[in-house]
Amino acid sequence: MNIVLYIILGLVAGAFAGVFGIGGGLILIPALIFLFGMTQHQAQGMTLAVLVPPVGILAAWRYYQNGYINFPMAGFICLGFLFGGLLGANLAQSVSDPVLKKLFGVFLFLVSINMIFSK
Repeated sequence: MNIVLYIILGLVAGAFAGVFGIGGGLILIPALIFLFGMTQHQAQGMTLAVLVPPVGILAAWRYYQNGYINFPMAGFICLGFLFGGLLGANLAQSVSDPVLKKLFGVFLFLVSINMIFSK
């Protein structure tokens, strides 16, 4: 195992999560595919497994300290996320790895275009 590389990847993804509120989908999944040779399904499953325990608790605490978290709203979003994650995971299992990888790439592309060109 490449323990040091895994820790470095975690640090980079965690830093991006703290700065931009992202890390799982935008950092971990591409890194696990391109640097560690995982399939799209493996990378998505691994990312979900990684995010379950910490899920940005220390970064969220820092945002909370500055008054940026609405806990009732976060709770409702979390409830939806819980069941949406199950639905999405079930759907992903019915899609081939190459198709899932392309869908993921299109999603990232569309988000990036929107972020770059929106006001």
